[in-house]
Parts: sequence; C-alpha cells; structure tokens
Amino acid sequence: MVVMARLSRPERPDLVFEEEDLPYEEEIMRNQFSVKCWLRYIEFKQGAPKPRLNQLYERALKLLPCSYKLWYRYLKARRAQVKHRCVTDPAYEDVNNCHERAFVFMHKMPRLWLDYCQFLMDQGRVTHTRRTFDRALRALPITQHSRVWPLYLRFLRSHPLPETAVRGYRRFLKLWHELCDLISQNPDKVQSLNVDAIIRGGLTRFTDQLGKLWCSLADYYIRSGHFEKARDVYEEAIRTVMTVRDFTQVFDSYAQFEESMIAAKMETASELGREEEDDVDLELRLARFEQLIARRPLLLNSVLLRQNPHHVHEWHKRVALHQGRPREIINTYTEAVQTVDPFKATGKPHTLWVAFAKFYEDNGQLDDARVILEKATKVSFKQVDDLASVWCECGELELRHENYDQALRLLRKATALPARRAEYFDASEPVQNRVYKSLKVWSMLADLEESLGTFQSTKAVYDRILDLRIATPQIVINYAMFLEEHKYFEESFKAYERGISLFKWPNVSDIWSTYLTKFIARYGGRKLERARDLFEQALDGCPPKHAKTLYLLYAQLEEEWGLARHAMAVYERATRAVEPAQQYDMFNIYIKRAAEIYGVTHTRGIYQKAIEVLSDEHAREMCLRFADMECKLGEIDRARAIYSFCSQICDPRTTGAFWQTWKDFEVRHGNEDTIREMLRIRRSVQATYNTQVNFMASQMLKVSGSATGTVSDLAPGQSGMDDMKLLEQRAEQLAAEAERDQPPRAQSKILFVRSDASREELAELAQQANPEEIELGEDEDEDEMDLEPNEVRLEQQSVPAAVFGSLKED
Repeated sequence: MVVMARLSRPERPDLVFEEEDLPYEEEIMRNQFSVKCWLRYIEFKQGAPKPRLNQLYERALKLLPCSYKLWYRYLKARRAQVKHRCVTDPAYEDVNNCHERAFVFMHKMPRLWLDYCQFLMDQGRVTHTRRTFDRALRALPITQHSRVWPLYLRFLRSHPLPETAVRGYRRFLKLWHELCDLISQNPDKVQSLNVDAIIRGGLTRFTDQLGKLWCSLADYYIRSGHFEKARDVYEEAIRTVMTVRDFTQVFDSYAQFEESMIAAKMETASELGREEEDDVDLELRLARFEQLIARRPLLLNSVLLRQNPHHVHEWHKRVALHQGRPREIINTYTEAVQTVDPFKATGKPHTLWVAFAKFYEDNGQLDDARVILEKATKVSFKQVDDLASVWCECGELELRHENYDQALRLLRKATALPARRAEYFDASEPVQNRVYKSLKVWSMLADLEESLGTFQSTKAVYDRILDLRIATPQIVINYAMFLEEHKYFEESFKAYERGISLFKWPNVSDIWSTYLTKFIARYGGRKLERARDLFEQALDGCPPKHAKTLYLLYAQLEEEWGLARHAMAVYERATRAVEPAQQYDMFNIYIKRAAEIYGVTHTRGIYQKAIEVLSDEHAREMCLRFADMECKLGEIDRARAIYSFCSQICDPRTTGAFWQTWKDFEVRHGNEDTIREMLRIRRSVQATYNTQVNFMASQMLKVSGSATGTVSDLAPGQSGMDDMKLLEQRAEQLAAEAERDQPPRAQSKILFVRSDASREELAELAQQANPEEIELGEDEDEDEMDLEPNEVRLEQQSVPAAVFGSLKED
C-alpha cells in the first residue's frame, strides 16, 4: 500500500513512501545525524527502484556530507547502475558529477580516487583520466602516492600516446632512486640524456639520499668505462657528504671499486702473461687502495667537522690523527682556532689555544707558545672561565720553566682592574672586562703570593678577594690559616668574621666551625664571655642540620672553662635545636655528661624529657634504660612505674622484647599481685590497640602482603560490604588465629578473673620473685582444686545481726 505523507521537511514538501518505511522515517526524524540509522534505512530499501534509492542517499548525504561510509556506498551503487550501459549514455556524466561532488569533502580518501580513475579509464576518456590522476597526486599526501602510481602507470601503458606517456612518466620519475638505477645500469641506452646533470640535479634536491645518488653517478661512469672519472666522483663525494651514513655508503662503494680494479688487473696480467710493465701499474693500484683505507679515519673526521665545524673535541681528534706530522698538526690547530666560533662552540674553545701552545712548548719553542697564549687572551670567549683558564695556563707555562717573577707579573696583569668594569655574569660585556672577578685567577695568584711573594702582598691579594665578594668559604679559611701561621691571630679572627658576613647558612658552617675551634684553642677560658658571644652568634639562625656540632663544641667549652650548669643548659638547648633524627643521640650525650658531672640521679628529669619528646621507638628504649637505672639504684617502685608508663606505647604483638623484660623484672623483684597487675595492663594495652581502626588496618594490610592496598583488599570478592564490617571480620580472624597459636592449658587449673595464667603459675612466679613468702596450706589447695575452671572462689562470712534490725525473726 502506498501512502502519501507530508513530512516536516521544508526542502521536501511532499514525499512518497510506503507504509513499511514509517518506522525508519520516524527513526530518521529522531536521529537525523546518525549514520547507522541512515544505513539501516538504505539497507532496507535495497530492493526499491533506483531513483528512490538514490533519493534516499542524497537525503542522507545532505545531512552528513562528511560520511565516508555513505559516499563510498552511494558512489559504488551509482557506478553499478550504469555498468552495462553504453559509455555515451548521459547517465555516465551524472555519475561523474556525483564523484566530483564527493571530492569536495572526500579529497583525502585514496580509495575513492582510485575507483573514480578506474571508472574514467573504463569510459575511455584519456585526458580527463590523466588530469584526474594528477589531481589525486596533488590532493593526497606523498606517503599515499604509492597506491596511485601502479594504476596510473597501467593507464599510461594501455594508451600509447607519446605526449601523455612522457608527461606521466615525468611525474613518476621524480622518484630519483628508480631513475638513477635505470640510467646508471643502462649507460648505453641513455646516450641522448645528460646523466651527469640529471643525477647532480637530484643531489641538490634530495639531500637526504646523497650517498645513493653519488654511488649511482659513479656506477654510471664505471659501466661506461670511464674509471678515472668514477674515481673523481668518489673523491668528490667523500669530501662533500654531510652524514656518516652517506659517507659509509660512498666509502664502501669506493673501496669495493678499487678492489675490483685490482682483481681485474691481476686476472688480466695472469692471462696475458705480462709481468714487468703490469707490476708497476698493479703496485700503483695497491698503494692507492692502501692509502684510501688509511685515510678513512681522517675522512670520517672531516665529515663530522662539516656537520659542526665548531666541535672542539673533533678538532682534538683530528690533531691526534696527524700524530707524528708536525706540519699537519700546526695547520690543523691554525685552522681550528680560526674556524671555531667561541659563541657556537661545542666544548671548551680555550683548550684549542692551550693545546696549540703546549705543542710548541713540547718542541722547545717557548716564544711561539707565549705568542699563542697572548693571542688567546685577546679572543672574545663566551665564558669568563675560558679566558681565566688561558691566563692560568700562561702562569703555569712560566712556572714550568722556573720564570717565577714573570708568572706573578702575568697573573697580576690578569687581575688588574680594567678600564671599564663589568659584573661577572654580564654577557653584554666582553670577557676581558669581567675576568678581574674570576676566582680561578685570584686563587692561583694567592697561591703564588704565598709561595713567592711577601706577607703584605699576599694579605693584599686576600683582602682584594674579600672586597670583590668572590671568596669561597675555603678561601676565607685559607686566608685565616695564613695569618695564623704568621702569628697574626686577631687578624685571622677578623678574616673569619669578614667571611661570615659574606655567607649565610649552610655555606658558613665550615667557617664557624673552624673559627670557634681556633678561638678556643687560642684563648681557652681567658676570653670566656667573648667565646660565649661567638657561640650565641653562630647558633642564631643555625639550621637544625648543622646545630649538633656547634652545640657540642659549646658544651665542651663550658665543661672545660665555664660552669657545669651552663654546660647542662647548652645540652638541654641542643636537644631542642637539632633535627628529630639527631635528638636521640643528643639525649644520650646529655644523659652521659649529666651522670658524669652530677651523678645518675640528676638524669631522671632528662630521661622524662626524652621520653616526652622522642618517637615511640626511641622513647621505648629510653624507658628501658631509665627503668634499669632505677632498678640499679634500688628504686623498684619507680622502675615499675616506668614500665607501666612505657607499656602504653608497646603493642604486645610487635614489642615482645619489652614485655619479656618487664616479666623478668617482676620475677626478680615482684610478687603475685605485681605479676597479676602486669598481665592486666598487658591485656588492657592489647585491647586498646585492637580497637584502633587505623592500626588494625595497617597491620592487616601488612599481614596480607599488600601494604599499598585498600580495606577491600582484605576480603576479595566482597567489595560491596562496608569497610568496618571487613575490618571486624579480619579482626575476628586474627583473634581466632592467635587463640589457636596459644599453647593448651590444663583444664584442672583454677583461673583468676580476666587472667590468662592459672593461680599455680602466678604462685610459682610469685615464689620465684619472693622465696620467703608463706605458702598456702595443702587443705586450701585441695579445696580450690574442686572448683570448676574459670571460677573464682568467694569467701563466705556471717552477717552481723545488727544489719537486719527488726526484720530478723526470733
């Protein structure tokens, strides 16, 4: 049944469709931009008349013009519709126009171009087909040209029109590899072509394939019989290629060519029986081949220098290749210093000048070496350090030849103030105006002045270094030590103070340590207040990382020359000032010194403070040491109180050593009640840790071997359960495992309330603790044996009559 319906589409006021189309039309109206909906509709209408199907495709493509699936199916259907018609049918032109409309959006799709070109080839439209192939090559990226060219060449071969074939192959032969192979392997068939010009044109155009193109050109001359011309081509190639890959290709081909020439010459000589005149030619060829092999490292170095002529290390390698040939070495150094631009150099360009001068020096030409270094001092280097190294080398040259005064004069000249001063890192100024702030030159000058100069000249150099604010902590220490060696102690202390004013923490750490040590060694307790002021000044702003050394030195000063209480105050400050990782060691030192000075009883407060401040692990160890000390002093109750306090940070499951120590203590010094109290505390602490969810979770994760997991990892497959329920289940499981691990207890023993030990065990422990305690009678023991396990025997007493009052019956 055919139904006439008017859809809500302004471009189609009325549209004829069948009743079965209604669901698809409704779906299209709901999802008009869905490719799948249109494809389902098109698939359903495959048996419909061709105009109706084409109309459906057109509707879809009007809404989705960039859909490759729709265009591909539509064009395929249109080509199938005219497949058996005559090529003069106007329907072909309609299909061609449809393809042209598709390429407005699908011009990057090679499959559509190939189908269209094949369709045009079937129509026999040569010009239109060639132009379409050209358009395809222009539209597609070059990486997809390989898909087009086979069909294009087949088209050219099927239509032997000279002009068309020439134009097509001209485009194809832009791929120079196949062209070069073709003309180089067939020199007798390309006499009308200028092969040299063709290949050299490729050399200028395709710079990434120079090695293959050079080999093709040489191969052309070899096959043509022009061997000397081929050798010239190889020589030109190895002197012009820019990459190691191209050089390797050319050199290997060149060596193979020489080997083949030698082999051919030897074979010819053996066949013809000529020896005398051929021997000379053969020796020449062998010498030429050996020279080529020997030149390979130098030629390869030339390639690397052509890549980067400012590579300093490659120039040094080139000099090493000329070892034993002084003239070549001089020429190489001369070329290197003239070629390398210091601002573009890879490496340190001053090393070329220094090595050049060292070469002259090693050959006894000192004047030439001095000339080279003098020229180097005028080079505009990029870094000040390069020029400073040159000046230092000038001084080293004179020192090696014992010209000490000249060395001093050169370094003084290098450090003299320039006419125009500049900051050390001011790149806009030449290095000659900034080298006066080079610490390298000043350090060498200071060493020479100490060794060769006077006290005043050396002191002036160090003062100048400090004035320029280029000193390092080591320079300051060296200056102070120099003054101390000459008995200028106060001057040395002033040098330390000047250095301290230049630096901040942590750079000033070494200066302070050396200064304070030297001051104490010099004055001892004679200037105690001054020493204290120095220590307070040093500790002001001192980071915790460097505080320990200063505090120990300060405390040592107070112990030897000051007051003991001051020393204790310093130790107490040190425990707060050092890093947390050093606090334990600091407390140990504090306790040891306090015990030696005041006695062990004075350490109680220190132990208490340490237990409050330190981490649980270190606090636990402090508690054990504290309790042991109290035990040695006979203060059993104090020791027991310390154990009780420490038990709050000792989980019985992980700190068994602590509980064993407490148990041993109670066995030696306690009784039944103290042991029972220890066990009660142990159960209480264990219960406390069991209720800490975070601790339980971490322990469970540790047990399960997944320290980085989550709570859900404790019960795989139960991710839907609540996390607290999972923790409770895991806790019950651990408790059950702990119960199974406990040794079985005799059922006949009477247990105390909330106790894991029997009364006999407690009595035995108490007996060990106090052998003189009175034992219970045998009758009482027999009565207790009659009780059931886990029961407590209660003593019955009579109630006084006065309690009942008037309620008591007569």
